[in-house]
Amino acid sequence: MSDSAEICRLDVWLWRARLSPTRTEAARIIEKGRVRLTRAGQQARMSKAGFRVRHGDVLLMMRGPDPVEVRVLAFGKRRGPPAEAAGLYERV
Repeated sequence: MSDSAEICRLDVWLWRARLSPTRTEAARIIEKGRVRLTRAGQQARMSKAGFRVRHGDVLLMMRGPDPVEVRVLAFGKRRGPPAEAAGLYERV
């Protein structure tokens, strides 16, 4: 995470939110172009693990055969238990 509390690396956020089992796997999913980000009505396919996400961004990704769409609510300071991770996003 950067010095600012306003942004977080995409791979770190996916890992902390428990949407990916490892940070390495999160980076692999991103680099394969399997994550889309919507910000201010503009959608883009992500290809860099270091891309910075912000509060309110909407992420669409595939988890197995199922699409998962979530809105970023918080970043967290660690990869905590599932109940803590669930507070980082809301399903859209």
